[in-house]
Amino acid sequence: ELLNDCLRFKINVYNAKLVSDFDSDVNTVKSLKKYTINELMFRDTIKIDNPNVIETFKERTVLVTGGAGSIGSEIVNQISKFNPHRIVIVDQAETPLNSIQLKMAAAFPQITCEYELVDVTNSNEIQSVFEKYKPEIVFHAAAYKHVPVLENNFMQAIKVNVFGTKNVLDAALKFGSKRFVFVSTDKAVNPTNIMGASKRLAEILVQSAYYKQKSAEKLQIIITRFGNVLGSNGSVVNLFEEQIKNGGPITVTHPDINRFFMTIPEACKLVLEAGTMGAGGEIFVFDMGKPIFIRELAEKMIRLSGKEPYKDIDIVYSGLRPGEKLYEELLADSSKTLPTYHSKILIAQDPVHCFESISEFLFKLKDNSFETKEDLIDVIRELV
Repeated sequence: ELLNDCLRFKINVYNAKLVSDFDSDVNTVKSLKKYTINELMFRDTIKIDNPNVIETFKERTVLVTGGAGSIGSEIVNQISKFNPHRIVIVDQAETPLNSIQLKMAAAFPQITCEYELVDVTNSNEIQSVFEKYKPEIVFHAAAYKHVPVLENNFMQAIKVNVFGTKNVLDAALKFGSKRFVFVSTDKAVNPTNIMGASKRLAEILVQSAYYKQKSAEKLQIIITRFGNVLGSNGSVVNLFEEQIKNGGPITVTHPDINRFFMTIPEACKLVLEAGTMGAGGEIFVFDMGKPIFIRELAEKMIRLSGKEPYKDIDIVYSGLRPGEKLYEELLADSSKTLPTYHSKILIAQDPVHCFESISEFLFKLKDNSFETKEDLIDVIRELV
């Protein structure tokens, strides 16, 4: 409340070091930092001090798809602190892959990293990467995620989010991986758009594949679901920052639209924790706290920049975009979840589907050429 009042009355607030941490050689005034929007979300910081998490990755070969993206690269960053044998970073975007290569060389020169410019929709290329490195742990974070784009390009959502996931899963099963962690989204809960439906289909696929396994040495398949992450590629925060820099206005789709938010490091810490605690077949959901009105987020960001909302920078409403919900479903509904030893991680009680029926469904999905989005939705509705 104090910070909000200060923002409202244009009082600058700085995040100061403890006096005991001051360095006599450093100008202490320059070392003062203004609060960021991440710090003003008032969330408890999530820490990993579970020795099981650290031990899981020690001396292991870990493969991360979408490893140059905002979530994938933070998973890579956090695993690097746990002394892995090797990290294989797979991405189809050349420039981001080059960027993470430069960052890893500077930050973790002692870690062996491999960089594979591969598209998850190319089964042969994915298989060759798995054959080459034999990863023990796989994080599948590669996905298409922008709701309005995928409403228009609906078959690309299926191609990448469903069949791309199948390709990575098939390779993990074939080449003896021990653990497969699928990064999903809150938009898979009662989806109202193609993106959410494609991620729900992928969840159904990987969960059913776990229960189909007969051997004692099962691939432990785990699903993690969470909401929006602050500052990820395409995040509303990045858009607002750009609009503020240009003098406004800030565009919000609807005055009442709200979302659950987390920082990227928070989300990835929970992915690692859930990926370690999972025995196989679970869908883990994260307690994202309370939903935040996008309008209030915009107002706070304007004040952080030293301006006054609606006076210096206006907020205008552009209308909901295709496939966009006014609010996302509550992930941590106690009637639909079970607790775990971690207060922020719960297990969703979603029905498990039969793998044979999924396989038949995927054949139908792949063999059909859908002329309209409605034709595709009619088929998806059989499962989702």
